[in-house]
Amino acid sequence: MPSPEVIRERLARLQEEVGPAVTVVAATKYVPLREMAALVEAGVRVVGENRAQDLEAKHAEYGDAFRWHFIGHLQSNKCRDAVHLFQMIQSVDSLSLAQEINKRADEAAKTMPVLLEVNLAGEASKFGYPPKALLADLNRINALPRIEVHGLMTVPPWTMGAENSRSYFRRLREMKLQCEQVLGAPLPHLSMGMSGDFEVAIEEGATMVRIGTALFGPRRMTKTP
Repeated sequence: MPSPEVIRERLARLQEEVGPAVTVVAATKYVPLREMAALVEAGVRVVGENRAQDLEAKHAEYGDAFRWHFIGHLQSNKCRDAVHLFQMIQSVDSLSLAQEINKRADEAAKTMPVLLEVNLAGEASKFGYPPKALLADLNRINALPRIEVHGLMTVPPWTMGAENSRSYFRRLREMKLQCEQVLGAPLPHLSMGMSGDFEVAIEEGATMVRIGTALFGPRRMTKTP
């Protein structure tokens, strides 16, 4: 893990590059609990976690230090924890998951902001709504009283070169327009773009970018707390 000073400098450069209208979500999947203090010192404000079980320990230690977003695949049996711990769930990929989140949010007397994840390439290895299925379910999700749909999220296929992701980012922006027509209301957020392609994502309308390597450097996969 780089020093807090290095992370602070990288974050400042990122924020200058992306501008005030775009939120940098620090992707902390491979940042162990013991290293989260460096993010606090560096001034990171929004973090994205992929695994609800990892968040429990991190949130217990640093709960008020960050705004917590869930950016991975959420299993139904983790919805109760997710509703209690996160400020936003970015990866709602089915009506049944939205209904379970709504149920747990109702129990917690909380309204849950969500993004709907779209699998634009139809990759079997990735989660996310097929575009037609999302449009078919959209009104039913939006009608859930404890759910607030704030926009869409996607993870494009891995590719060499950021330009190769542009068509997926553009399609998500076009999908957002379709969803707004269905709902008759604006959706403020597009979460798309990571360390290797966030510039292109912003050109295509991203309001949130999920950044790991550009902040922390290459990370070794680990489950060490």
